[in-house]
Amino acid sequence: MKKIVIDPITRIEGHLRAEVMIDEANVVQEAYVSGQLFRGIETILKDRDPRDAGLLAGRICGVCTNSHFRGAISAVEDAYGIVPPKNGEIIRDLISLALFLQDHVVHFYHLHLLDFVDVTKSLDADPKLTSKTGHLYSKRPYANSHAHYIGVKEKLAKFIKSGRLGPFSNGYWGHGAYKLRPEENLLLLSHYLEALKFQSNISQAIAIFGAKTPHPQTLVVGGVTSVADMLNPQRLNDFIFMLKEAKEFVDRAYLPDMKLLAHAYRDEIKAGLGRGNGNFFAVGGYQFDEEHKLFENGVIFDHDFENIVSFDPKKVTEEVERAWYKDEKPFYTDLHEDGSLKTEAKEDKYSWIKAPKYDGKTMECGPLARVLVSYQQGNRFIKPFVDEFLSFTELELIDLSTTVGRNAARAIESAYIAEYIFKSVNRLVENIKYYDTKTWTHYLFDTLPKEAEGTLYLEVPRGVLAHLVSIKAQKIAKYQVIAPTTWNATPKDSKGQRGAYEEALVGIALEDPAKPLEVLKVLHSFDPCLACAVHIIDHRGKVFGRYKVK
Repeated sequence: MKKIVIDPITRIEGHLRAEVMIDEANVVQEAYVSGQLFRGIETILKDRDPRDAGLLAGRICGVCTNSHFRGAISAVEDAYGIVPPKNGEIIRDLISLALFLQDHVVHFYHLHLLDFVDVTKSLDADPKLTSKTGHLYSKRPYANSHAHYIGVKEKLAKFIKSGRLGPFSNGYWGHGAYKLRPEENLLLLSHYLEALKFQSNISQAIAIFGAKTPHPQTLVVGGVTSVADMLNPQRLNDFIFMLKEAKEFVDRAYLPDMKLLAHAYRDEIKAGLGRGNGNFFAVGGYQFDEEHKLFENGVIFDHDFENIVSFDPKKVTEEVERAWYKDEKPFYTDLHEDGSLKTEAKEDKYSWIKAPKYDGKTMECGPLARVLVSYQQGNRFIKPFVDEFLSFTELELIDLSTTVGRNAARAIESAYIAEYIFKSVNRLVENIKYYDTKTWTHYLFDTLPKEAEGTLYLEVPRGVLAHLVSIKAQKIAKYQVIAPTTWNATPKDSKGQRGAYEEALVGIALEDPAKPLEVLKVLHSFDPCLACAVHIIDHRGKVFGRYKVK
């Protein structure tokens, strides 16, 4: 057995390390995935005013700011029994759903795409044939002209000729795991560049109701403060226009690109590469009319799609047997002399990430879980989006439980959200039309209970987010966050149960152990956010490295 270490894993948020054990055939037999920094935001929240929880929790991550802000605010509202007005909830949903679109597109094109696309091979592409390729996957391909691809090709050539590849540097170019033809590489890279504009535009849409992004300012206990933006027709029109532009990109670029990828990597999909243990859960949510929600709640075990049970928060537990904690406090243990993790014994601790379980089992959450649960729970709104993709690609539902399938689920979800977000906009407009302009529920803080406890489970781009707060003497006494990456990147327990990351890595064959692209591809498919799962440096002040910025 040979050990391969990747540290740090780049193109993610935070500090992630992976150690995989491979056999003589370079097939992964075991994996250890480690979050390398300690998160201390919960400690910082202690003894604070509960109304400030959102502003502080939103700093857990520079990407997921709105998700944690909303999670904290809603947990405090649950503790005090405060129910925001309908308009407040709608505006929160509009901010959150716009964030889903931003996060999914940015993840695929700017964090994950280079696991599939060989930049150097794009220079061999024929621009005319590239344009024809686009029409294979969309009736109206995005920015799909001969002249456009000539321009993209010239831009890429300048990057490569200069020797300064910028965002395209340090790739395993020429690796056998790359399967796209030159024209497919050029097509996807052109959308990489277009997605940079998408990211800027959708961020402006989020900021219309959030005041700014990242780190929105308008969410408060009781509702939102962006009433002036809601009542301004120009601001509403701007939001609608930006969302229509976003929908164009999702429908004409993102979803077709995923169909292209599913076609090119069909063999990997059918071989089940990147498949986890089949345990998925979602908590549902996002009301878009009086009767229907975007997502359903449910739990799937062992890929048994026919027997879904309802999510029960009482079955959630969190363990620290192999995480660097002892009695709920940080308890860091040193690495081996060669810098590798201590993983040989069952009691060895090797990650700052705790191990949440549902009914005693490790779980996977995220877009794949949401799509599977909502589809199998009979959500008639998402069903056409899933059916169309599976029909076009000639895949089955089980095929989504793979590395490429995980990405496909994210694209399907984006197309679904891009369609139904306008239902929420219409609800807001209807309320305003009938003189319902309330966005905040009035309360007097001094009259609220001195002691209270609140819990919030919320679907966010990467999966299920939980915020739990305990209030005493009107101050935060205890705070707990369980982020999506905490679920997916959980270390093993004493029984040897692997987390979703580790389970998905076992069985992967590496073409070249010195260039473990296959490992990166699997891990990136989860869109890791280690800033949410862990935070801050070793509590004893140990120096891990020194860096000089020139």
